[in-house]
Amino acid sequence: MKRIMLEIAYDGTNYCGWQIQPNGITVEEVLNKKLSELLKEEIAVIGASRTDSGVHALANVAVFDTNTKIPGDKIKFALNQRLPNDIRIQTSKEVSPQFHPRRCNSRKTYEYYILNRRMDIPLERLYSYFVYMPLDFEKMKEAAVYLVGEHDFMSFCSAGSQVTDTVRTIYVLDLTKENDMIKIHIEGNGFLYNMVRIIVGTLVKVGLGVYPPEHVKEILDARDRMASGPKAPARGLRLVQIAYNKEDVYQTKME
Repeated sequence: MKRIMLEIAYDGTNYCGWQIQPNGITVEEVLNKKLSELLKEEIAVIGASRTDSGVHALANVAVFDTNTKIPGDKIKFALNQRLPNDIRIQTSKEVSPQFHPRRCNSRKTYEYYILNRRMDIPLERLYSYFVYMPLDFEKMKEAAVYLVGEHDFMSFCSAGSQVTDTVRTIYVLDLTKENDMIKIHIEGNGFLYNMVRIIVGTLVKVGLGVYPPEHVKEILDARDRMASGPKAPARGLRLVQIAYNKEDVYQTKME
């Protein structure tokens, strides 16, 4: 038995998120089905990030255990031939049997795209949040500074989350603008349920002049979801990278 790690890119438009659920097809469901067919054994992947319906990914991570004799780095080629065009394995490799993508420390990177112009662009409709009212980009950047560092992000967590510890660390929160597209780049040691989308929704409120930039500090201190802005649409969000310590991924088998 060996453990294989996959890096998966997907367009989340046609999926009800990552995690298997009864109300629609998911990325996890497709991977399990196609891997089981390929390897002629029952496969159940373990994903690192359970992205929501409509969220995209450039490099989500998953692992699975298998008895196959196919080399780990060759599985991606065989699997991609079976997958639909909106899911592609970027890398596949054998890792330590003890490596678990949700239990090991990681650094996650997300990006969110906001199209800010008077008229929408059809080619961007599935991959960005269209805001037709002018946004004050400089005030949004000023507000973002208050979120960097270790904080209790309870105000930025949707109801229904099962976590008890809502303290997280944001290492980087950068906003850049090219023409009419605003990109929000965020890196952290972990994110609560809908945390990135609520941060974006709050920054949009700042950009619209509803909140002054310094109000973000008050939102953090409130530790109340009702204090923060709305949840931004899923389509503008993409998971860019999940980075692990090499010793966690490739540690030798336990004796």
